[in-house]
Amino acid sequence: MDHLTRYMVKQIVGVTVFVTIILCLAIWLTQSLRLVDMIVNRGLPLTTFAFMASLLIPRFLAIVLPIAAFCATAYTYNRLITDSELVVMRAAGLSAATLAKPGFIVAGMVTMAVTVLNVYLLPLSYREFKDLQYTVRNDFGSILLQEGSFNTLSDGITVFIRERGSNGALKGIFVHDNRDRSQPVTMMAESGAIVRSDEGPRVILVKGNRQQVDRDGGKLSLLYFDQYTVEISAGEADITGRRREPRERYLHELLNPGDMIDDPHYRKKLIAEGHARLSSLFLPLTYCAIALAFMLSGTFDRRGQTKSLYGAIAVMTTIVIAHIGSQNTAAHTPIMNAGMYFVALAPLLAGLYIIVAPPRRRDRPKGPHAPLQTT
Repeated sequence: MDHLTRYMVKQIVGVTVFVTIILCLAIWLTQSLRLVDMIVNRGLPLTTFAFMASLLIPRFLAIVLPIAAFCATAYTYNRLITDSELVVMRAAGLSAATLAKPGFIVAGMVTMAVTVLNVYLLPLSYREFKDLQYTVRNDFGSILLQEGSFNTLSDGITVFIRERGSNGALKGIFVHDNRDRSQPVTMMAESGAIVRSDEGPRVILVKGNRQQVDRDGGKLSLLYFDQYTVEISAGEADITGRRREPRERYLHELLNPGDMIDDPHYRKKLIAEGHARLSSLFLPLTYCAIALAFMLSGTFDRRGQTKSLYGAIAVMTTIVIAHIGSQNTAAHTPIMNAGMYFVALAPLLAGLYIIVAPPRRRDRPKGPHAPLQTT
């Protein structure tokens, strides 16, 4: 890699990293707000919240990186034109293909990063996120009960606590068990705790009473105890039985679905997700080819390439919409899986042709004395 190429690659990489960080932070903050409910209503520790939020980053990176590479390429080449650096390079005899080389080098680096994300990191992190989210929402041994409010642990089990100690001990406990609607039971205790066991989470009550009304005879049965155990295993989270979403699955699980009982019903959607991941690997190269084609094929203007920028953005936006639309359509019409590859590859080939085609084919003068197209 010569000094000029290294200089341009350094400029593009710097802008790519900056744009990626900005876009990821914006999306991450927006999506993280959806997890605030787990802190407010379920007492989720901040460390667990931060870990769950970090698991979303690979998903954002897979979306943001190709767009950031496009923005960095278009911005860097526009700045080089504005500062007349690209004009000097052209005057020194460098062809459009040579000038486009740094952009494609960065696009190749982004493609490798997106490949690692789509093939391995995205399903790994998103699966861990959904498992942890499911556990927090359903596994009551991991939920911190809220003081001064009624907490529904499972269907028919309601718990109220007056105070929660720093060591996990609960004080002033009220438990209403209505799983057997013909014989509801109410228990009150001075203290207790929620513990885990092989059979699932249990509520241990210490020094309290158990009240039960015989609905047929209307007789109240009152039992005082020193220690009493209430099993709530019906609410135990079963992660293994949860249906895996398409984003949680690896490529071989998407392209050959059938491991889970409901996979045949979602077969088309799973296969469409697999082809979407594969076809999206070409998008960094496609976006950069579009940016380079517009920036290197137009007339040079020291005031900037505003029209070329707008044109590149419009084409890139069209590709994004068409790719997403093809994926949504492929979930019902499998033939559209090929459409995703066409949307990703056709603009790439067109952009490469515009860049490497001889100038006389792109900017043929209209007359024998036509002026140069440089301002």
